[in-house]
Amino acid sequence: MNSEHLQKLLEDVRNGELSVDDALERVKHLPFEDLGYAKIDNHRGLRCGFPEVILCQGKTTEQVVGIIEHMAIANAPVLATRADPEVYAAVAKKWPAADYNELGRTITLNAPAEPRYDGYILLVTAGTSDIPVAEEAMVTAEIMGHRVKTIYDAGVAGIHRLLESHDEIFQANVIVVVAGMEGALASVVGGLSSRPVIAVPTSVGYGAAFGGLAPLLTMLNSCAAGVSVVNIDNGFGAGYIAALINQPLEQEK
Repeated sequence: MNSEHLQKLLEDVRNGELSVDDALERVKHLPFEDLGYAKIDNHRGLRCGFPEVILCQGKTTEQVVGIIEHMAIANAPVLATRADPEVYAAVAKKWPAADYNELGRTITLNAPAEPRYDGYILLVTAGTSDIPVAEEAMVTAEIMGHRVKTIYDAGVAGIHRLLESHDEIFQANVIVVVAGMEGALASVVGGLSSRPVIAVPTSVGYGAAFGGLAPLLTMLNSCAAGVSVVNIDNGFGAGYIAALINQPLEQEK
């Protein structure tokens, strides 16, 4: 569908020949924008509620800048993950308002000024080394319009650090637990809360952790009901799912 088709669609709506709902339904199926090296799904936000996210890993700096250039035209929120400082420097040169989370390696542009949804998402890490993955989850949830609180370095080896924050755990709408080593923290939190727990295994740990495989298997075998698991180091995926859980239709503003 090109600009002529869009113009005809608008005219049909103005003339009463097509309802707004029907027009939106047709727009949902608009084609992608082909840049040669990337096919941008410009209307994913309309279909899925949030625009396409850019994975910088494996892309050149020029490709990332080119993709953002086309995505930012509509002033929609832009999220780029696994971005190195060099990539951010190139993005910031063109868009000075872009923000960079150095730990989470994320670039954001056109983020909402205030949360759009009630309640909050809680992020819990077992150790300080797990924070980068948690920060990726935090930025993802925040740019999707959610309030996020954090409890960092509260692993089971010193469980009193976690229990001290029981109010935050009990009151959260969704909890994301990020842990490496043996990954037991997800089961502990799942046993304390009635809310959904999203477990994120990280590649933090010594040899027998097998690059995150050990905590992944622990989390998959959790004895606590209500614990779901994403892939190793997938902070983005956990933050995205937590945001979807925290935004029931009746709470949209």
